[in-house]
Amino acid sequence: MSRSVVVPLFSAGRPRFAGDDAALVAAIRDGQAGCTAELFDRYGAHVQRVLANILGFDPELADLIQEVFARALASLHSLNDGAKLKAWLTSITVFTARGCIRARTRRRWLGLATPTQIGQQPAPRVPEEVREALRSTYEVLEQLPSDERIAFTLRHVHGLELTDLAEACGVSLATIKRRLAKARHRFMTLARHRPALRVWVEEESRG
Repeated sequence: MSRSVVVPLFSAGRPRFAGDDAALVAAIRDGQAGCTAELFDRYGAHVQRVLANILGFDPELADLIQEVFARALASLHSLNDGAKLKAWLTSITVFTARGCIRARTRRRWLGLATPTQIGQQPAPRVPEEVREALRSTYEVLEQLPSDERIAFTLRHVHGLELTDLAEACGVSLATIKRRLAKARHRFMTLARHRPALRVWVEEESRG
């Protein structure tokens, strides 16, 4: 339901690293030239999608992508299994998104900022009713606790499997199931009062 901001991910003219993720992690740790750029080339689009699905259209998305990779490179020594690089990056992305949501919530409590205009700029050819549904969806999501919002969007927007979602959020499978149930109930309760989402809510309730 969200729209990603397109950022340049590939370094033109640079030879690509041919090894798998474990080899790439080892090469970065060894300081091999070009391997840091390869990390971004390989997983920049994935990080972007996860952030965009959690936050919707967001003017700070490019900065948050850079923040994810800066954190990843600073803590790469803590990754015990290089083969799990993608899942590890997803966890860092979730942590970064959670921090962004909580910081904005604190600023709103203090009256220092208005709510972000999430979902306000989808593709120009999208019908108006779809744009309105998108806006309404992310306005409702803004009212969910950060952990529930992240679980809901990664499951129902990004499409993560439950086991991958639990790993990304750093919790047990039982915990993520409880969190999803709470998030879905809260979302459905709030969405019923949104005209753009009412038909969807009714269909979901019947299903």
